[in-house]
Amino acid sequence: MIRFSTLSTRGAAVFLFGSLLVLGGCHRNASKDTVETTQVKSQFDMTVESYKSGQFLIDGAVLSALDAGSHFAYLKDAGKLPKTVLLVPSDDSKIRKQHLEYMARLELDYGFVAYYDDGGKLARINPIETKARALEDYHGPTTAPVSDTNKDASGKAYGGSDDSSGGQSGH
Repeated sequence: MIRFSTLSTRGAAVFLFGSLLVLGGCHRNASKDTVETTQVKSQFDMTVESYKSGQFLIDGAVLSALDAGSHFAYLKDAGKLPKTVLLVPSDDSKIRKQHLEYMARLELDYGFVAYYDDGGKLARINPIETKARALEDYHGPTTAPVSDTNKDASGKAYGGSDDSSGGQSGH
């Protein structure tokens, strides 16, 4: 029968326990980084999606930043203002700097805490570092009215005569 000394047995046990702690510590940090945003959505009072041109998708409606501010003002008056808001990318748009700046302004104005999905990890929007932007209404691309498209600056039609004298000659 082989007998081990108590010193070597204790040393092996300490080594085994220490290596388990090191491996456990590495695994714990890896699992923290892989937390999916979809798992924590239910922990927030409200979820807002980013949309094209700095707009937001709130409760299925596309709102400009100014309209989103009006929505939060309504929620405040109704006593239903959320304490935490999560900004996530929508199917149509990722989260842009403009979205973060508008959300920082809303955070300052209404006193809630806003977080956003930063590549699968949650990050808090800091209104001071983000440089909160004044809320603006959405203005789509402008196009000229159809009636003015075939006229020059004086109002005369291109390529034809503009008979504004009523058919009489100037004699």
